[in-house]
Amino acid sequence: MSVTSKILYIPEPSTKRVVIVGGGFGGLKLALKLLKFDFQIVLIDRNNYHLFQPLLYQVAMSGLEPSAISFPLRKVLQNTKIHFRMAELEAIHPEKKEIATDIGYLNYDYLILATGAKTNFFGNEAIEKNSMQMKTAPDALFIRNRILKNFEKSLNKEKREEISAYLNVAIIGGGPTGVELAGAVAEMKKYVLPKDYPELDMNNMKIMLFEASPRLLAGMSEDASATAKKYLEQLGVEVRTNTAVLNYDDRLLTLPNNESIQVKNVIWAAGVTSSKIAGFPDGVYGRNNRLLVNRFNQVEGHDNIFALGDNSLMVEDAFPNGHPQVAQVAMQQANLLAYNFRRMERKSPLKPFTYRDKGSLATVGRHLAVADLPFGKFKGYFAWILWSIVHLLSIIGVKNKIFVLLDWTWKYITYDQALRLLIKHKARY
Repeated sequence: MSVTSKILYIPEPSTKRVVIVGGGFGGLKLALKLLKFDFQIVLIDRNNYHLFQPLLYQVAMSGLEPSAISFPLRKVLQNTKIHFRMAELEAIHPEKKEIATDIGYLNYDYLILATGAKTNFFGNEAIEKNSMQMKTAPDALFIRNRILKNFEKSLNKEKREEISAYLNVAIIGGGPTGVELAGAVAEMKKYVLPKDYPELDMNNMKIMLFEASPRLLAGMSEDASATAKKYLEQLGVEVRTNTAVLNYDDRLLTLPNNESIQVKNVIWAAGVTSSKIAGFPDGVYGRNNRLLVNRFNQVEGHDNIFALGDNSLMVEDAFPNGHPQVAQVAMQQANLLAYNFRRMERKSPLKPFTYRDKGSLATVGRHLAVADLPFGKFKGYFAWILWSIVHLLSIIGVKNKIFVLLDWTWKYITYDQALRLLIKHKARY
């Protein structure tokens, strides 16, 4: 640990200080909601931007630039009294009401942890080392670079099996990320790559989606799962359920029954976990290192420390294993927590959280999507329109919305994705 002994300077408040760690959906919404109350608000994040993660796969597939789905936190916080610091949380000292970061330590009256989740490799070090993940903007750019670079390398190979290894794409994990990514790769193979690489026989390229459980999109209805599988297969994706990937050594993907596949492009999207925070005992963590919280989002054993969103585990009758790790949970928890802060200050009873499931959406490709909504289940063109509208409206910033809409419109009209740039970092190549 590299915790510094320096004080992270924030002007001493005349009121209570609320420290929020994480500028994602939940943390940012809570910070803005608390502006109406008499608190000093400090927002801490390792990045200086808010990232719209649901569209990361389009960055990875050359459909969008990272700037289109990122928004500077300091721009969001302009004309507010929120203090922002770009820092990384390293430890918590609850007995001192203090956090330690890589740029200094800071006292708090209330602490909210909205640090999100990271990729879960389930302890497989070989897969973690050799595969690609997609949780951050640099991850998405790395995927874009790796796939494009491998296509360039394939042009210099003579044997068919070598060419296929550089062209093949394997995606592990059949949740929304894996399904949407597989569909995007399939559309690139159909509409874009044959024009960019006329020397290559695209029949040598296989797109494979592996899921360890019996079906795709486990959080959605069986009808949505079956429909998504049918759409992917129509696009030429080889979908294999009940298939757990055992190992990957940067060339051979090992499957059960001693089966192996040569592939240089492997993307791991098979689950998420949270990072443990120094200062908390093991007893406050539940499944996948999520912090155990009560119905008021208070971390177990701590009245003034809260966790919300992906890194929290709250049990309701309808969700005995915790809520799904989606943006709607974090945003609804942030709304209620802001309301409960006022009640805490007034020493009034707090209102327990109840999640209102607004439904789930997943897209596979042009005119191909599935939607499980409270008012019905949809698929095809209508579900695709719903998915597009919901995601477009959820992006922060009018400029970003316009950029995404323009890119989508261009792609729809031309069947092209114009951002196929292989951007190299000189020191790494």
